[in-house]
Amino acid sequence: MRTWRRPARTARLRLTVLYGVMFLLSGTGALAIANLVGLGGTRTSESGPAGPSPADPATLAAAAERIAWLQARLSDSHAAQSRQVLIGSAVALAVMGVASVVLGRVIAGRALRPLRVITATTRRITADNLNERLAVQGPDDEVKNLADTIDELLERLEGSFAAQRRFVANASHELRTPLATMRASLDVALAKPDPVPEQTAALAGRLRTELDQVDRLLDGLLMLARAQHGSPADRTTLSLGRLATAALDVRSAEIAARRLTVQSADAVADGAWTRGDVTLLTRMIDNVIGNAVTHNHDGGWIRLAAADDGTTAQLVVETGGRVLDQQEVERLARPFQRLGADRTRTGDGSGLGLSIVAAVAAAHGGALDLRARAAGGLRVAVSLPSAAVPAGVPA
Repeated sequence: MRTWRRPARTARLRLTVLYGVMFLLSGTGALAIANLVGLGGTRTSESGPAGPSPADPATLAAAAERIAWLQARLSDSHAAQSRQVLIGSAVALAVMGVASVVLGRVIAGRALRPLRVITATTRRITADNLNERLAVQGPDDEVKNLADTIDELLERLEGSFAAQRRFVANASHELRTPLATMRASLDVALAKPDPVPEQTAALAGRLRTELDQVDRLLDGLLMLARAQHGSPADRTTLSLGRLATAALDVRSAEIAARRLTVQSADAVADGAWTRGDVTLLTRMIDNVIGNAVTHNHDGGWIRLAAADDGTTAQLVVETGGRVLDQQEVERLARPFQRLGADRTRTGDGSGLGLSIVAAVAAAHGGALDLRARAAGGLRVAVSLPSAAVPAGVPA
């Protein structure tokens, strides 16, 4: 049984009610005045005509009786006419009341149409398409002023986002030069013919490790800035399953060393076709596989699945492990976020892996979904718009 739900109190509903009530009040007042004036004009005088009265009493009595009968008939006629006028006025008022509500709703809808357009367009605009504008046309009224103000705000936001991305990209690029200089200085110091003290060699090795970590961090920042710059222009049709298989092959030595078991269906290798930037998508899948290998326990497992429903291509990577908190897992898509004990880790990770995955997926019109498995471990699902399998590739 369907339950009745109270309609939402929208601006259109409020304007419709306002128009209807105001019309009913004005119509009621107009009909009341018209009825008062009409009834007042139909009153008759009960006094007889001036002049000498008849001398015959019988004739006078008959005339008085006739006059009384005529006055009674006239009063009945006036009463019936008044009732008809009132009934007609009530019907007219009801009909016009319904018409006023319908017309009020139509007028309110037309008046609020620019606001609906503004709302729909604003909802479509995100950090990835701040170049879009409302561009509302029409007279220079309050609605157009509101739209122009929102356009100015979007322009300032676009400039701010662009400046931030340029700063990250430029800073990351400029920092590569001193890093390369420091690495070259270490190589020169260790390559001298004189014996290098053991403590100095150990310090040089530690510095090289830290320089490699900073270099990976800068590379991640550059990739994140590129992914957040917008939708890639150069797109190629490729398989997410093939990218995942290639990433697993690159890490085969690490997988064997940690005794990880990889579980995947035969369809994964050629599944989940999409279109996008080869470099960005390769890095995205490499980060997903790298996260599954690095943040796993020795003797653990990795499960891959690829699906394509004709609209969405999806790659799912699952790993086992301890039970995780879903709220902490959702924060992993933010830069420099790690789980629990990994927050203070200073190893190979930069804390940008899954944030790069989320940015690349968003730039291609897709999404990243992170779920803590009830049995323990993590489920990472990357969904992108599907593409047709290229000609010559077995289906």
